[in-house]
Amino acid sequence: MEGVELGASNVEFKECWNRARGSPYIMRLALSAGLGGLLFGYDTGVISGALLYIRDYFEEVDKKTWLQETIVSMAIAGAIIGAAFGGWVNDRFGRKTSILISDVLFLAGAIVMAFAPSPWFLIAGRVLVGLGVGMASMTAPLYISEVSPHNIRGALVSVNGLLLTGGQFLSFLINLAFTKVPGTWRWMLGVAGIPAALQIVLMVFLPESPRWLYRQGKEEEAKNILLRIYRKDEIEEEMRSMEESVQAEKEENLKGEKNFVKRLKDAFSNDVVRRGLYAGIAAQVAQQFVGINTIMYYSPTIVQFAGIASNSTALALSLITSGLNAFGTILSMVFIDKYGRRRLMLISLVGIIICLAVSSAIFFVAAKHAPAVSYQDTLDFPPNSTCYSYTNAPNFRSWNCMQCLRAECAFCANTDNQYHPGACLSAEKSVRQECRAEKRVWFSMGCPSKIGILAVAVLGLYIIAYSPGMGTVPWVLNSEIYPLRYRGLGGGIAAVSNWCANLMMSESFLSMTEALGASGTFLLFAGFSLIGLIAIYALVPETKGLAFEEVEKLLQEGFRPYPFNKKKKEIKEKVED
Repeated sequence: MEGVELGASNVEFKECWNRARGSPYIMRLALSAGLGGLLFGYDTGVISGALLYIRDYFEEVDKKTWLQETIVSMAIAGAIIGAAFGGWVNDRFGRKTSILISDVLFLAGAIVMAFAPSPWFLIAGRVLVGLGVGMASMTAPLYISEVSPHNIRGALVSVNGLLLTGGQFLSFLINLAFTKVPGTWRWMLGVAGIPAALQIVLMVFLPESPRWLYRQGKEEEAKNILLRIYRKDEIEEEMRSMEESVQAEKEENLKGEKNFVKRLKDAFSNDVVRRGLYAGIAAQVAQQFVGINTIMYYSPTIVQFAGIASNSTALALSLITSGLNAFGTILSMVFIDKYGRRRLMLISLVGIIICLAVSSAIFFVAAKHAPAVSYQDTLDFPPNSTCYSYTNAPNFRSWNCMQCLRAECAFCANTDNQYHPGACLSAEKSVRQECRAEKRVWFSMGCPSKIGILAVAVLGLYIIAYSPGMGTVPWVLNSEIYPLRYRGLGGGIAAVSNWCANLMMSESFLSMTEALGASGTFLLFAGFSLIGLIAIYALVPETKGLAFEEVEKLLQEGFRPYPFNKKKKEIKEKVED
């Protein structure tokens, strides 16, 4: 059996719209909790633009690739811790309390970053923000999932994904708005505290998850909340489902209260939870190993790799890719309850692999045709401004712009035409000013390229392929694939795996581009995406339109797609004979 047939449900986005219109309270819950996704998205996007100006402000950051990677990735390190503890906090104190704690942490981090006097204070603020983002990344989808009718659950949880991509789009708008304002990056990072403060106000007046309340023995309170969400003829069925889940949990815990290690051991020894974790972790890790957050964290830098040197232009083009990400998430909301989680992820990964392979080819061609370095042009600058590695290289006459950048120097483009031979100079702030004083363009991340805009266009196609499937579906899947008694724990484990994969990718991205070049790095991402495609095909069942208890039964039976189901079919045929 490959899973639930995709035609098993006729639920479409229209049903979600009709339900929300008939009961605006549903959408209020989803939008308020979904601000956690906005925080997640804003932080992902804002650092990419802020980093350009942080490098200008702190010279040590501009010179040290590892420090740039650390500023970006420390938020992810904090998110790993936040997601790890988030599962326990969710189960112990509830979904609402977890969201409020994440908001307080995020707000504190935004304030510290805005007033950071050194890169190390900036890193500390990033850790605090990461703690909040880590908790919110798993709690917001979980909360929305548990307050949603099951036949529109996918569309409503996708609201969190929409706000996430909306947060990324907003962050690029904010970045552009503050490019000419004194304090640039401080404003960019500090504004992040506003949506956190807004969510604190909204969540105070919203209820706890009815499923969590029922689990705590507050059946009447849970029922009162369901009355505002479900139709009257659905209430009893939902109450019965919750009762079954809680009863099953009580039966498992007859031997006494279990500590975290014991619960973790029990989770992996339980067939349903273990299979759910295989699927959930595969989707979360694949989401990161396709390279999405390195692209979002470093998108202006990647645009500069493509040969577009201007900070403001790079930010403007990044804004377009972020807007495409938000558009793709809307497509996910429309199609996720019609075509299913599994199909969207598989189609998404095929598109991602194609786009990454094409991007690799474009960057390879661009590097091959980089402008040459002019020896005379280089010597026209003062001796202490020239690149030492270039002037002392035995084969300096064969150097082009890419070799200059690999030597940790910078390329000062030709005055008349940036595609003509230019100067290879020391990558110092004072030398950059000398270059720009002559009305030349300074390239330190990528070289002038006539096909650079094509790389940006393919990057946009990559985002369109990613966001409807791999962008939102892993979070939807993880909000619905675990039994109630393990939902906080399972979601926490999957979220931690997501953030660990995110940390690995973001902490190594700039180093990879230095070692492999942009072309080799994108080709590597394509290889990772292919492995992710295979893993998701083999491990992830279809859960669209199913109640939580039906998902549990599906996992209990086991999931094996073709050709892994051949043995199972043979056994079944023998039994029937």
